[in-house]
Amino acid sequence: MDDDDTPQPGAAKPPPTLGEGCVRRYDPDALSDEDGTEFEGAEALWQREQQSSDK
Repeated sequence: MDDDDTPQPGAAKPPPTLGEGCVRRYDPDALSDEDGTEFEGAEALWQREQQSSDK
């Protein structure tokens, strides 16, 4: 890793994106565990939210 590639303290760099304007989104192929893309409880949370909105 070059000195230029070393992250600076307090500096964040967003992942690459695809698209433009309203359809702009993060490139799923560029995301990794380091980006915090894993959420093990997402399915359970979604089901709970769906059940509570059905009431």
